Amino acid sequence: MSADKQPTESELWDRALHLAELGRGAVSPNPTVGAVLVRDGVVIGEGWHKKRGDLHAERVALADAAEKGNDPRGASAFVTLEPCAHTGRQPPCVDALIEAGVAEVVIGCPDPTEKTAGIGPKKLVEAGITVRDAEGPDAARCRHQVQDFRKRAATGRPLVVLKTAMSLDGKVATRTGDSNWISGPESRDLVHEWRAKLDAVAVGSGTFKADDPKLTARIDGVVRQPMRVVFGTSEEMTPDSAIFEDIENAPVAVVVHSETDLRRADSLFAAGALVLQVQGDTREARFVHALDLLGEIEVASILVEGGPTLAGVAIASGEVDRIETFVAPLIVGGGLSAVEADGPDRLADATRLPDMSVTRVGQDVLMSADLKDW
Repeated sequence: MSADKQPTESELWDRALHLAELGRGAVSPNPTVGAVLVRDGVVIGEGWHKKRGDLHAERVALADAAEKGNDPRGASAFVTLEPCAHTGRQPPCVDALIEAGVAEVVIGCPDPTEKTAGIGPKKLVEAGITVRDAEGPDAARCRHQVQDFRKRAATGRPLVVLKTAMSLDGKVATRTGDSNWISGPESRDLVHEWRAKLDAVAVGSGTFKADDPKLTARIDGVVRQPMRVVFGTSEEMTPDSAIFEDIENAPVAVVVHSETDLRRADSLFAAGALVLQVQGDTREARFVHALDLLGEIEVASILVEGGPTLAGVAIASGEVDRIETFVAPLIVGGGLSAVEADGPDRLADATRLPDMSVTRVGQDVLMSADLKDW
C-alpha cells in the first residue's frame, strides 16, 4: 500500500489476507486470520495468528498499534474471520476490540462454528461498535482462505486437495513403473511448500511400494511437518522404511480395513505409527471413514499425492475439494494413467472442473480448480 494515498478497502483486505497466510501450517486446526487497524486512512496496527495457542490476530494488531504509539480508539478493524467471543487458549477477541474502543469492525468471513457464529458481532453491536461484512470479491477471498476450517466445521472431515503430475498424454509412470521425475524441479519445490502448509500428506500402498517416500516438506523454514498417511499396508512397509526415519517430528498414520489382521501392523505400531481401522463396503466408503477419523484427530487438510488408484477412489468418494494438476512437456506412450477408476459411462457424468486457472511453473503447466465452496 502506498504511503502517500489512502488505501482502498480491497487493498486493506489484500494486506489482511497476506498477513493471515503467514500463519498457514502453524495454526491448524485453528483458522488462519489476519487483522488490520486503520484510522483516518492510515494503518496504525496489524497482526496475524502466528501459532496455535498464541495471541489471535486482533490482539496482535492491537499490541502492534500500542507498540507504535498509536491509539486504536475510533479505528476500523478489518478482520478476515469473525472475531471469537469464547474463551479457549486465548480470551475472546471481541472483548479486546471493545476495550480498545474501536469504532468499526469489518468482517471478511463469518465463523461457522456453533460456539462462535454470530455471538461476537452481536456483542460488538451491543457495545456500540459498527459491524459490517466484506462484500463481493473481498468476501469471497476471505471465505476461500479458510476452506479447510469451514469444511471441518461443517462435516468433521479435512479439506482434500488432490495433486497429480502427468505427462502430456496423461501418464504418471512408464509401463515399468518409473515415475522419477515427470514434473520439473520448480513443481516439486512447490509441492514441498504445500506439504508444509497442509496438515497431512497421503499416498496409497502402491505408490509407497514403488517409491518408499518420506513425504516430508523439505524446504527451509518449515514450522511443522505434515502427518504422513498411507492407505493400506504392503510387505515393503516396515520400520526400516524411509517414512519412519523422522517419525519424532512427522507422525505416520496407516489406514487399514477393519477386517485386516492387525498382527501385520504390529511392527509399524511399535515404530510409532498410528493405525486407523476403517469400515465400509467399498473403497470409497472406507476413504470417507478415514477422513472422519483424521478429522477427529484435528487434521483439517490433507494433500492426496498418489497414486492413480487412490486418486480414483478420492474422486469417486465425492470428497475432493481442490485439484492441482501439473502437466509436464513429455510424452510417455504406454504406462499408468493419472487416475485409475471405473468412471462414468457417459461424459456428461464426468467430474468437471469449474473456473480452472492455469499457470506456468518452470517448464510445467499447473492447472488448479476448486470443486466445492465451503
